[in-house]
Amino acid sequence: MSSFEDRERAEEARYAMDQQTQMRVTARRNKLLGLWAAGLMKLSGEQAEAYAKSVVIADLEEAGDNDVIRKILADLSAAGATVSESEVKEELARLLPVARDEVARDVKR
Repeated sequence: MSSFEDRERAEEARYAMDQQTQMRVTARRNKLLGLWAAGLMKLSGEQAEAYAKSVVIADLEEAGDNDVIRKILADLSAAGATVSESEVKEELARLLPVARDEVARDVKR
């Protein structure tokens, strides 16, 4: 029985670690997306970093990427930048493996 319980605990720990890693990857991807959008809005330095952080926080509003996409589109539109929803989604997809690599490098340190 102890062996089974040990395996069960190990699986639960692995699942929790996978969930935590996925959250870090998503947050990193959203930060990178925020930096991309900040560039389109001609923000740099601390302003770009602050904007990227606001994108990460925006993802806490609801499950999925729709909250982030809405924020990016609204902010870009307000800044006079013309970007379509499909372009934002393409950038999200492009940045996902980049974020995974960055998080994996951070974990190895």
